[in-house]
Amino acid sequence: GERGERKSCGRLGGRGGLTRYDERETWTRQMDFIMSCVGFAVGLGNVWRFPYLCYKNGGGVFLIPYLLIVLVGGIPIFFLEIALGQFMKAGSINVWNIAPLFKGLGYASMVIVFFCNTYYIMVLAWGFYYFIKSFNSVLPWSTCDNEWNTPSCIEFFRHPNCENGSLANATAAPNLTCLQLAEGHSPIVEFWENKVLGISEGLDHPGRMNWEMLLCLVAVWILVYFCVWKGVKSTGKIVYFTATFPYVVLVILFIRGVTLPGAYDGIMYYIKPDWSKLGEAQVWIDAGTQIFFSYAIGLGALTALGSYNRFNNDCYRDAFMLALINSGTSFFAGFVVFSILGFMAAEQGVHISQVAESGPGLAFIAYPKAVSLMPVAPVWAALFFFMLLLLGLDSQFVGVEGFVTGMLDLYPGRSYHRYKREIAVAICCFLCFIIDLSMITQGGMYVFQLFDYYSASGMTLLWQAFWECIVVSWVYGADRFMDDVARMIGYRPFPWMKWCWSFITPCVCMGIFLFHLVNYKPLTYNNVYVYPWWGEVIGWCLALSSMLCIPVSVLYKLFRAKGSFKQVPRLLLLL
Repeated sequence: GERGERKSCGRLGGRGGLTRYDERETWTRQMDFIMSCVGFAVGLGNVWRFPYLCYKNGGGVFLIPYLLIVLVGGIPIFFLEIALGQFMKAGSINVWNIAPLFKGLGYASMVIVFFCNTYYIMVLAWGFYYFIKSFNSVLPWSTCDNEWNTPSCIEFFRHPNCENGSLANATAAPNLTCLQLAEGHSPIVEFWENKVLGISEGLDHPGRMNWEMLLCLVAVWILVYFCVWKGVKSTGKIVYFTATFPYVVLVILFIRGVTLPGAYDGIMYYIKPDWSKLGEAQVWIDAGTQIFFSYAIGLGALTALGSYNRFNNDCYRDAFMLALINSGTSFFAGFVVFSILGFMAAEQGVHISQVAESGPGLAFIAYPKAVSLMPVAPVWAALFFFMLLLLGLDSQFVGVEGFVTGMLDLYPGRSYHRYKREIAVAICCFLCFIIDLSMITQGGMYVFQLFDYYSASGMTLLWQAFWECIVVSWVYGADRFMDDVARMIGYRPFPWMKWCWSFITPCVCMGIFLFHLVNYKPLTYNNVYVYPWWGEVIGWCLALSSMLCIPVSVLYKLFRAKGSFKQVPRLLLLL
């Protein structure tokens, strides 16, 4: 049976003779693994980042660099991480026992996923808040007569008299000139900035805590805790709902979206190819960075999920299937988003480029604004934010699962504590929650952006992916790893994988990494507020805290090892 099979594979055989971790629980069904991977990798980035990048980088043309980098970067590393976890039967730290000198890779991924778990939950807290506020007959962000609104709040922006720019002083509406109309604030922006964020002047003005947001944050953390505390046996069941229901909502929103006036223009703007964009380096960089984000590479969570697979599961087939689902969801979400943005542009009488948004701006400003223009607005608002919650929730609890798995693998054996898993999950959630308290203050958005821009940014993930490929293909040996994969799945994968791990993927990762470094721009908020120098220093500390794990652990092991200088690397690399 399965346990006997695992016992027989307790040693890795061959040259390495590495110990694998016995008695590990496995998924009840293989579908649990597929659903968990879909839930983790298909997240908010697919809905709020990919469509915007597609529109910004030449519409349908963006698919060319995107698909190319999927083939040479996304799928090879996605497969490598799952296969490594499945073969070693270990989380993100202990899998690197294949090359003990580079165990810092595991610690680096733990740092990145810890930061991710910390700030990503804020999006869920905001989404939960909007979801609750959707259960009102009049949406609170659609009117200007609330306590948080300012005198410059204007509900209706469109006026035929103001379409000619020379009529700045013409009266457009009762007591309002066109100029005042142009300088007015939308009620949705005021709801987001004044009510939800209560945003202050800058990072050095933290201000008071938002108690409503604190309650939302506590609620989502409790939800995450009880989804993860019992391990993959329970997580594997919950993701059946959290991973599939967003697709139901997406289809409903798509049907609603394409029936709205202006939807056709929006969709054409999304997919209309602009071939001149192919020559711009930024387009290729955006494609590469988006793939590393949306495929959840370098976080160690895919390795943790793979470690709960049966030893002979066909992870090669799974990797291709999951990549197809992930990229397909991104592309489909674009039709949903842009059909509704097209409707919004038509309603307001503006060009679609003025309403196209990415990130929190799309989820909490553009979309709620579009929803408020529809008939039966609260229903569509509740549906959208429920989908947002589910998309983020499974990504969040698989991230926590990956972190806890890696930590518990450092203390193998059951004698440690009967409830060690429940305690470890509680400690992880509590630590993240304490850091999150800084993000629900009036200066919280500035802290959130620091984490988002630096701690789990494109640079840290590209650095991680580069070293993963180098260690597996050049230290452990690409042919040797292909043999190990063949021992698991019963056949050798196409040699393309080996070429990617050895040459193509590291070059792609390092190329995009260097481009990011050369074109580094200091962080700003809304293109207006520039972060102080000490804010940038904090950001770089967050980025380097994971990136330096690799070189520091290599140097530490070299200095601690016994033997002559020539013997040490051989012993540590197990060559």
